[in-house]
Amino acid sequence: MERYYRLHSHIYDYTRWSFLFGRKKIIAMTADFVKPRRILEVGCGTGANLDTLAKTFPDASITGVDISDSMLNKSRRLLEKHGSRIELLNYNYNRPLRRGEYDLVLFSYTLTMINPGWQEALNAANADLSTGGGLAVVDFHRGGTSWFSDWMGVNHVRMEGELLPRLKQSFNPLFLSAPKAYGGLWQYFYFIGNKRIGA
Repeated sequence: MERYYRLHSHIYDYTRWSFLFGRKKIIAMTADFVKPRRILEVGCGTGANLDTLAKTFPDASITGVDISDSMLNKSRRLLEKHGSRIELLNYNYNRPLRRGEYDLVLFSYTLTMINPGWQEALNAANADLSTGGGLAVVDFHRGGTSWFSDWMGVNHVRMEGELLPRLKQSFNPLFLSAPKAYGGLWQYFYFIGNKRIGA
């Protein structure tokens, strides 16, 4: 994965706008449901979402985790202007980071790339969320054609529609939507939920 992102870190922000839809929108929508003081983004990549989170929630402290040093280096350069508000960690999110400390956990086009392990990542998020804390996810849902799904698989993305059912089962849904992209070439989804009481 580090080998993959060593190359893609240089072109990521110039290319992903064409198919990673809804990254800013999920953050804007989340602000209608959650007023977090502590935020965690899993798979923070080049830091674009962290920058948006910092502007949307100016009083929050923010942590971003990623397994790619190349992507984290890009993040550090982008986020210098925010000073110590944003903490960056190289961390494999298959176990909780800080149990019960985060009021919002964001996954933006991360879970479909954690193969295997996305279920462990959701379990970790559930443990890391404070009571009633919010989970926000934007990600791929289903491929409209088998060739497109196969091509995305070559790029480490799994599009089999398994995430939404698990999210609805594990968290209290507050908002969900599954729009089509490019006339149905694929579906992506938005999910905002909160931690179940007693979970």
